[in-house]
Amino acid sequence: MYDELTEVDIRKMQEEIDHRVRVLRPQLIEEVQTARAFGDLSENFEYKCAKQAKNRNESRIRYLERMIRTAKVITVRQDAETVGLFDKVTVYHELMKKELELRIVTTLRQDALKGLISKESPVGQALLGHRVGDRVEVSVGPGTRYAMEIRSIEKGTDDDSLSISAY
Repeated sequence: MYDELTEVDIRKMQEEIDHRVRVLRPQLIEEVQTARAFGDLSENFEYKCAKQAKNRNESRIRYLERMIRTAKVITVRQDAETVGLFDKVTVYHELMKKELELRIVTTLRQDALKGLISKESPVGQALLGHRVGDRVEVSVGPGTRYAMEIRSIEKGTDDDSLSISAY
């Protein structure tokens, strides 16, 4: 399955790759070489930490390159009446009996603790395309459902303000 990402997502990933290759990689290689010079590698904690940091950086570079290579680039279509990508939506969660403010984003920018909900999540899928006043049912598993009512929609745009997630 391909991740559906926007041009901004692709650009942000490419910027991170460039930073990791041009800035972090040389620093981490130097740290590994410095730590190696401390002596016995079997008991050299600094060396092990430096190698781990270098390997994490290389892993992140490979992950981002694969995401870019396999991404399906989408365009954001806005309908003034319905919930769309990057919109802020105020919903009434009937089970919790309280209002929540959510923003529908691409999978790469999701952060549920900040109210950034992926368009591919059960909540995101339930909200997309609906209007103010609609009651949507969110299915989170076999036999597990709850309802939300859309109270307001604030139209959003795909901008650089949202960072991409670590993994």
